[in-house]
Amino acid sequence: MAHVRVLIRPLAAVTALSAGLLLLTGCGDASGKAGTDKAGESGSASSGPVVIATSSWEAALARAAGAKNVKSLVPASVRHAPDYDLKPSDLAAVAGADYVLYASFEPFAGRIKEAAGSKAKLVEVNLDNAPATTKAEVTKLGKKFGTERTAAEWNSKFTAEWASLAQQVKATWPGGKAPAVAAQKFTAWAAALAGAKVVGTYGPEAVTPAQLSALSAKKPAFVLDNENMSTGTVLPGSGAKQLNVVNYPGADLDLLGVYRKAAGQMEKAFSGS
Repeated sequence: MAHVRVLIRPLAAVTALSAGLLLLTGCGDASGKAGTDKAGESGSASSGPVVIATSSWEAALARAAGAKNVKSLVPASVRHAPDYDLKPSDLAAVAGADYVLYASFEPFAGRIKEAAGSKAKLVEVNLDNAPATTKAEVTKLGKKFGTERTAAEWNSKFTAEWASLAQQVKATWPGGKAPAVAAQKFTAWAAALAGAKVVGTYGPEAVTPAQLSALSAKKPAFVLDNENMSTGTVLPGSGAKQLNVVNYPGADLDLLGVYRKAAGQMEKAFSGS
């Protein structure tokens, strides 16, 4: 992902704040005892490890992998997750986590753990909705959580869902031919789902005049922009219809919903409805 601006409170201030939070929240249950799941992490055997994710994307991957006790720090309503400003409640949540999931472009993840004094295991997650990447990350997390079977079952469901959605989108191709599209770097997966002909890519930075000229010359019928990093209309005056594809799951943490939404957008656009 692109380098982004991150809003972070000074570490010293965060540390002082989190120290007070730890006194209030503690790190175990009222009896001072912690249960264990089959992977040996704290938490009850039924709920499994406590997983704190920096955004809904990592949280959805954890849920897909079989984790039940999952929380996202950044609300799903926040369009650009790295711009989120940490709150005291976030630090309190991290203090009791077994795992903290983060992406490489979210540099505040390590500071959250340090400031909260958490003993959680930091797990870097590769955020890309390409099928191979998604399934690899779900498999990796399933192994860490001790939920390999659930992760494998989700991956099988995902494979079938992808094939079904791809078939549905293909059925709406204009004139029965794969549409020509220009895709933002992080929406290439949507173009693949559509079986579209990618005539050019751009981003994650704003399109330059030279890129605008080059992309427009290739006459894409559609532009697949990244809603979470959008800089506005990509090819103004070109006649290309722009679709704003969302990469992050909603508050329900349903990762499959991301693919269904994108498929629905493309079906509607391709069919002209």
